[in-house]
Amino acid sequence: MDKAKVIKFSDTVREKLLHEVKERAAFYGIRPKDLLPVDSEHSDSIVIGGKVFNRKIKDQREHLVREVKLKGYERVMDEVTYTWFNRFVALKFMEVNDYIQVKVFTSDNAERTEPGIITHALELDFLDLDSNQVLDMKAESKDEELYKFLILRLCNYLNRTMPFMFEKIEDYTELLFPENLLHIDSIVKDINEIIPEDDWREVEIIGWIYQDYIAPKKDKVFKDLQKNIKISKENIPAATQLFTPHWIVRYLVENSLGRLWMLNRPGSKLYERMDYYIRPEQSETDFLKVSSPEDIRVCDPACGSGHMLVYAFDLLYAIYEEEGYDHAEIPEMILTRNLYGVEIDERAGELAAFALAMKARRKNRKFFQNPVHPNICVLKSVSFEEGELNAYTSAVGRELFTNDIRATLLQFNEADNFGSLIRPKAEDVSGILKLLKSKNLSENLTLLSTHQKVLQALKQADCLSPKYHVVVANPPYMGGKGMNARLKDFAQDNYPNSKSDFFAMFIERNLYLAMKKGMVAMITMQSWMFLSSFEKLRGSILDERTILSLAHLGPRAFDSIGGEVVSTTAFVIENAQRPEYKGAYIRLVDGNCEAEKDAWLREAVMQVRIVAQQMEAQ
Repeated sequence: MDKAKVIKFSDTVREKLLHEVKERAAFYGIRPKDLLPVDSEHSDSIVIGGKVFNRKIKDQREHLVREVKLKGYERVMDEVTYTWFNRFVALKFMEVNDYIQVKVFTSDNAERTEPGIITHALELDFLDLDSNQVLDMKAESKDEELYKFLILRLCNYLNRTMPFMFEKIEDYTELLFPENLLHIDSIVKDINEIIPEDDWREVEIIGWIYQDYIAPKKDKVFKDLQKNIKISKENIPAATQLFTPHWIVRYLVENSLGRLWMLNRPGSKLYERMDYYIRPEQSETDFLKVSSPEDIRVCDPACGSGHMLVYAFDLLYAIYEEEGYDHAEIPEMILTRNLYGVEIDERAGELAAFALAMKARRKNRKFFQNPVHPNICVLKSVSFEEGELNAYTSAVGRELFTNDIRATLLQFNEADNFGSLIRPKAEDVSGILKLLKSKNLSENLTLLSTHQKVLQALKQADCLSPKYHVVVANPPYMGGKGMNARLKDFAQDNYPNSKSDFFAMFIERNLYLAMKKGMVAMITMQSWMFLSSFEKLRGSILDERTILSLAHLGPRAFDSIGGEVVSTTAFVIENAQRPEYKGAYIRLVDGNCEAEKDAWLREAVMQVRIVAQQMEAQ
């Protein structure tokens, strides 16, 4: 993959889209410092700034004006820009991989330049189009209008299968749809030409594009930090997003999920596809037992765009396949039973869900006919007014709400700031969650809103419960100097042994997400291995858990980060103490780039395998 072209794509399309979105907003009388009022209203039209508009835009524009007043002009423009960027990227990926029935951006006829969706507009029965409306636009050469109409209908059609990516378009995002997409120098040209088509065939492209899309915001956050402006909760995702190189992902997943399966199925051939799997030198008997692949639960508590989960999907598919499961049923089983992701960034969560859906579609051509939604939980803040919970519990049954359950419901009032670091007081809420889901409060409007908030909090608590066989993550990196005041207080109160950095708190947190004897696989900054501020964290790991393997990567493990800026270590820890166990430790600090460290790691793994085989032969 040509990373330079990915960067160019993200920069070019983002800037052009943002310009177009702002132009459309201005067209409707919405500018940075000037929101034009509606001059007059008529039965079929409204007048704004002397221009006449169809009355049907009135509600959409009013919604847009409210959002601008609430959030600010720049933030709303950024949000709409990203919404369309996301949709266009998703459509391009599906087009290249033949996951949709029509070409959206390119022509399927060498003699025509117009996108296939225009050429075949009258044949798109699945979009349930009004053929007369299409014929009228074609007859009047309204190609731009037709193109917009078709893309909107396609996005709404895809809402049925992927609502997390394609929300129903009936709001102001439709008003701000970019113009002139068929122009010779349009966004469509950039979408088709900047990134080579072959690079669109692997779903990892989604994560790389997202990282580069938010790069300018990340740069601004760190410039502000130099001015002692702390990282706000809104900026945590941009400040901490970092796409993990595939070789590191493989090392982590193969030595956690892969190891778990090999321990339970020592005769499995899975190891033949795991180039980074470190085989134990001696046979083991004391490990977490699983009877079938359906039992395994894997969580990434800071999943970003889903790279860890995407590779875990591949490994799980091979496991199911080896066990003789029906190929058509495997993708749904993986998405519903095995993989869980947690995020505070809604955009990243959408991409993670999309990436997993694309993996499922690649394995099962009929996946979209009966789609399932990936288990990606985007944490949202949930708060209750004084007395609100008392009224609710009185109505549905006070006996259901233990002290721990009530305390848990109140823990998510700053979920968008604290994220997966929240440790629910109630460790198992699955029972009450199932019970409350069965209650129908739709006729009691007073309690309905509270009911929905209670369910949201409990769903989030369930995602953060200690039920996972494997926890794998590249957590956020943020030192205490960057934390906003509320986050810093939370760290001091809840993570005294690891409060100095986000990543260290996640090490501690993830050890409580995993089941007893479960595995935690992470890549983090290396500082927890050495600094005195992490001495108690190290002590708890050495005294209460077992390091199975550790690859000390040092600097330059991420080509996307130049020089010595970030020095890292990747490791796998078992959530149980085994003093006699001798872990595998691999030193890779001298490698000058990803490729060099990758090659050295594979070479070291091979040497460990040779030793293990020799010991087995003795």
